[in-house]
Amino acid sequence: MRVLLTGHQGYLGTVMAPVLAAAGHEVVGLDAGLFADCVLGPPPADPPGHRVDLRDVTADHVAGVDAVIHLAALSNDPLGSLAPELTYDINHHASVRLARLARDAGVRRFLYASTCSVYGAAGGDDLVTEDAPLRPVTPYAESKVRVEDDLHALADGDFTPVFMRNATAFGYSPRLRADIVLNNLVGHALLSGEVLVLSDGTPWRPLVHAADIARAFTAALSAPREAVHDRAFNIGSEINNVTVAEIAEQVAEAVSSAKVVITGETGADPRSYRVDFSRFRAAIPGFDCEWTVKEGALELADTYRKHALTREDFEQRFTRLAVLRAASDAGAVDDTLRWRR
Repeated sequence: MRVLLTGHQGYLGTVMAPVLAAAGHEVVGLDAGLFADCVLGPPPADPPGHRVDLRDVTADHVAGVDAVIHLAALSNDPLGSLAPELTYDINHHASVRLARLARDAGVRRFLYASTCSVYGAAGGDDLVTEDAPLRPVTPYAESKVRVEDDLHALADGDFTPVFMRNATAFGYSPRLRADIVLNNLVGHALLSGEVLVLSDGTPWRPLVHAADIARAFTAALSAPREAVHDRAFNIGSEINNVTVAEIAEQVAEAVSSAKVVITGETGADPRSYRVDFSRFRAAIPGFDCEWTVKEGALELADTYRKHALTREDFEQRFTRLAVLRAASDAGAVDDTLRWRR
């Protein structure tokens, strides 16, 4: 299958591209390249691809493609809140435009990287299923809900959108992100000796390793149409439904020299939810996540040590908001986050 993978030079795309290729798919990338240089360790071998802003995609980019895996986005809540209008422009409007172009070009399957943060203010200890009310509390999560709604309207007998609601990602990727919870806490523990938690530690977070996300998308790509057509799936594992305080304890075990410090200075986080992941396992018999939070913390600690992670890289090169601010300050991108020619 010829697969267009948007965001192939991002945190998840860099992990996913070789998994797709190993499954026998021909992968074509599409990425603006904003984070292409955020590499820890040996440079990854990217698939052939298009260096193009998502907002500038044309019919030529989807011609001859059998399926689209759409990862590209302004990713995470702090970044979305910085420039909500850009979040909606890129994450919502450009995503739906891409889907329309794909459908018109005869693309039959469109896997959309949504997020469990659409449940944002679910609260409580009951497991949240895909049929639960959506309560996004950030522009990033709201943009995901809007795309799901618009893709649902595009679904027909020839075009199959699938909504992959990923839990919060963790784990090593050659294009590292340090601004997601487990990756951040492990780095902070190694560099400062503290596992620093600014909230009160009580919110629930569902976590999933980047490699398990890649496996899930690869499985959904070749699943029978009737199993996935126009359906939402939570992607993750119940064993990785953990509180922020529990994540911190796992990090302290992986970095034995570090101690847990819960300051509570930001108070209780309204984003709290435990998630049910059984629907995807039922749709894809035999699939299950392989990585636990504990294993991910150990992997990250070992990798950070191996590649001599520095505080400057941790806080600048591997933090998305800092990368974009640096590019803007240097005049490399304009105020709409487009490359200057």
